[in-house]
Amino acid sequence: MQRKVNMLLLAFGLLGAAVGAVIGEALRLVLPESWPSYVTVGLYFGQLALWIGVGCLIAELIAPRLNGHSWRQRYTDLSWKLLLPATLVLLFVVGAALQFVFGLDFGGTKRVKDIVLVIDNSGSMSETDPDGERYAAAKGLIAEMNKDKRVALISFTDSAQLLQPFANVGTEERKEAVYSVMDGIVPTDEGTNFSQALGEAVRVIESKDDQRRGTMVILLSDGFSDSSIAEQLNQLQSRGIAVHTIGLKVGHSGGIALLKEIAESTGGHYYDVSQSDGLSAAFQNIYMTIDNRMLNAITAGAPEEHDIYKVLRILSYVIIGAAIGLSLGLLFDNRYLALSFGLGGVAGGSLAGLIMHAGLSGGAIQDALTRSAAAIAMTAVIALFTLVVPIGEKGKPGRKRADALAHVDGGSRGGKRNGRSHGF
Repeated sequence: MQRKVNMLLLAFGLLGAAVGAVIGEALRLVLPESWPSYVTVGLYFGQLALWIGVGCLIAELIAPRLNGHSWRQRYTDLSWKLLLPATLVLLFVVGAALQFVFGLDFGGTKRVKDIVLVIDNSGSMSETDPDGERYAAAKGLIAEMNKDKRVALISFTDSAQLLQPFANVGTEERKEAVYSVMDGIVPTDEGTNFSQALGEAVRVIESKDDQRRGTMVILLSDGFSDSSIAEQLNQLQSRGIAVHTIGLKVGHSGGIALLKEIAESTGGHYYDVSQSDGLSAAFQNIYMTIDNRMLNAITAGAPEEHDIYKVLRILSYVIIGAAIGLSLGLLFDNRYLALSFGLGGVAGGSLAGLIMHAGLSGGAIQDALTRSAAAIAMTAVIALFTLVVPIGEKGKPGRKRADALAHVDGGSRGGKRNGRSHGF
């Protein structure tokens, strides 16, 4: 049992982690959004482990510093056969299981299933959005909703009117029914009152038949309201309702500040849209914050995660690190390496989890760099942990076993010599 390190394995392992990180980012871009999150996350970690394993295996084939020359002579074929099941398959299962758990509701959180659309119909909207792009964008949002989602529609000016109570939009017929309600909205020349709009949203939410369903509000306007909204914001905050706001060509600086205040005080996000044709993208970005709790990513504009998910992400990376370390031990069929790499994976996974916790922001480039840094740091710690936990070479007998074999071998040779002398 020795403490030693294979620097070539470290270099090739880091190269494999870098390749896996790049391919993982490509997969995140090309895989259909309709795929279950546990499948995409499982594939991300499965292929990452595969490339790390390929790098480590090639390094040991070139310079068998950890497993010894006897492994290279006798066990190479076995390692190639174990490559896919020990890395890709194992980490796909582990990653998928952890993502499934990460997607569950903990700490009193509620998955958003009900959406309240609060749309400005004041007189200024006839100039800001003369072609009714806001309704087309809202229809596009509803078109994306699955059978578990419900939508309510409120139109507001100086007053607010509930045009559509919560309705399930799981079928095309039900979607069309809501579309027809939007088509019936008549333009007005009235003013804007956010207090009435938010108050009506609160009343709709309070009247829900199932308060266990998570709710989100999307408020769209182009103007400013001088009405007091403190009471409505307190009611929304106490219920944990996030209000995402969309400002369309808002010319009043106070209007922008007010829409930002509504969003930030409730845990929502403000979207500034300079042209009406950008409304669809704003609605889609908001919808992406629903049902999209990812172990290895944060959606831009999503409400801040509950502390339990921050801790759960770090713990998940600890498990993933340990699983990758164990997979390398299985790959080499070496229990000493499995122990050393596994413990290294716990340490490396902890470091990777902290990197993810500190670096994820919702930005595409920054998050890609954060995931890559986490993968590389975890791999480096795993590869270097043989300096901490001693290992033995694959196929090389321990000292007691070697002494026993030498004794048996010596006795056999002595017996043969004795036999030959007696024979003569």
